[in-house]
Amino acid sequence: MGKTYERLDSRLRTFIEAQPLFFTATAPLSEDGTINLSPKGLKGSFAVIDDLTVAYLDFAGSNAETIAHLRENGRITLMWCAFQGPPNIVRVHGRGEPVFRDDPRFKELLTRFPDIDPAPHGLRAIIVVTAEHIRDTCGYAVPFMSYEEDRDLHGRRFAREDDASLNEYFRRKEHVETSLDGLPGLPLPLPPSTV
Repeated sequence: MGKTYERLDSRLRTFIEAQPLFFTATAPLSEDGTINLSPKGLKGSFAVIDDLTVAYLDFAGSNAETIAHLRENGRITLMWCAFQGPPNIVRVHGRGEPVFRDDPRFKELLTRFPDIDPAPHGLRAIIVVTAEHIRDTCGYAVPFMSYEEDRDLHGRRFAREDDASLNEYFRRKEHVETSLDGLPGLPLPLPPSTV
């Protein structure tokens, strides 16, 4: 049965760091706004900062719903499921913030991700989440699935972009500068890359 935790203890940390996939959920304040649920992966793009803080790299994509929602209200839930081994689901409910390339904290935060080269992925921001509620549940109905490897398509696609072409790519996408609901999304132009 489910249990609530005061912090990300070593057992929870070991579990979430071992998962190759996690999900993020955000929503605008508007009651008829669009709820966003996104899968996140790529080995090395997630880090536990301390007992209450986690972060992940936000790479180039077709929209920026998570960034828009966090800029408006900060609410976010992260979820990890055990697709192998003992059944378990861990959720971190908290407050998130996109830390953009021109933020003084960006460079130091980036050192928390030593196992991935963010350069070929069009790094837009680092999402930092402070946990307010940590809970696990049984996960008995989550199926067994095998992880084979990360896809290399994202890195191959965005490796050919520089800052200027990446900005142009984002400007052409309908829901990057503004969300589906018209909220401010990714601020453009992106500050120059530091990686």
